Amino acid sequence: MPLINKTGSTAPRSAPSPSSLSVLRRALTVFFALDGFVFAGWVVRIPAIKEQTQASASGLGMALLGVSAGAVVTMTLTGRLCRRHGSGPVTVAGALLLAFGVTLPPLTHSALTLGLVLLVFGAAYGGINVAMNSAAVDVVAALGRPVMPTFHAAFSLGGMVGAGLGGIVAGHLSPTWHLLLLGAVTLLVTLATAPVLLRHPVPAPVRPEPAEGAATAPLAGRARALVAVFGLIAFCTAYGEGALADWGALHLQQDLAARPGTAAAGYAVFALAMTVGRLSGTALLERAGRTATLVGGGIVAAAGMLVGALAPSLWAALLGFAVTGLGLANLFPVAVERAGALTGPSGVATASTLGYGGMLLGPPAIGFMADWVSLPAALVSVAVLAGLAAGVGWGARGAARA
Repeated sequence: MPLINKTGSTAPRSAPSPSSLSVLRRALTVFFALDGFVFAGWVVRIPAIKEQTQASASGLGMALLGVSAGAVVTMTLTGRLCRRHGSGPVTVAGALLLAFGVTLPPLTHSALTLGLVLLVFGAAYGGINVAMNSAAVDVVAALGRPVMPTFHAAFSLGGMVGAGLGGIVAGHLSPTWHLLLLGAVTLLVTLATAPVLLRHPVPAPVRPEPAEGAATAPLAGRARALVAVFGLIAFCTAYGEGALADWGALHLQQDLAARPGTAAAGYAVFALAMTVGRLSGTALLERAGRTATLVGGGIVAAAGMLVGALAPSLWAALLGFAVTGLGLANLFPVAVERAGALTGPSGVATASTLGYGGMLLGPPAIGFMADWVSLPAALVSVAVLAGLAAGVGWGARGAARA
């Protein structure tokens, strides 16, 4: 992303070598996978944490607002930190804080204390995600190919593995031991991978200067408006991902009588489908283009979530989760990459904040709606927002081309 690592000097930086870019891309991929692994390990233990704290659905929703609050505060600062210190060091710092934050939730015994410790977890989660996406946008620009979905495929793969292992150990390890081990793994992987990001600065692509006399103010205003549009698409997409992560297992267990291990498999199925969709995302974008990817993905996700939320059988719900994952797979990566291409660091920060705000605000909203109506009816909101993302993507097609 332009100027993301600039520290005040205006001297041009030499272009990174292909080997350096390859090493940097692999290291970033590890951090994306680690982030998904940690997040999934936490969410599959939410039913046990809910029981431990004896929180109601709305009480749990309020506690989850701690994640949202911590993340939003950190996201607003991360862009500045990346510009001052570089996105690589900020990514490493976020991973270290994440290793500590994920161990705290099982130590609580009330919804209030759970919400307080989730402030720390949310701060780490928000910071590392903005920093990673900022670095990834720069690498995509340096490579000259739409490979952003591959980074998010690593996140989904990490989520799938984390959810799968979480389901396996749910019947054998307490949440305390499970999340403590998760924190230890996070720390070890971070210490092993951090030197790459610290020794290989993220490339800062140079933007061409506008022609002399060009009216830059209207163009800048239009670019900012488009960033908000792509941020809205990211919000709708991440809302669904957060809702399925935090409430999918509980829906299967509570409404469809699934056992804890099977319920945990719900998010694993969703994450696997997202991984498959994102691994094929670069080819899809090169063939169909961004508009078709956004619109088609939103429609598919809306249909899948209607099935996942309202189906009367466990297997039909799992199928709906899988279709939803395929539909949502490439919406967030495309939205963040386009925002970064339009306005650089501020674009990534804005779209990421809106996007992960959707992921973090969605679960509490689902909790409140579940108390008012029912959990299946609340999950229908995921389908509504997926359809909205498709409509917004279609409506912005002309402006985006301009």
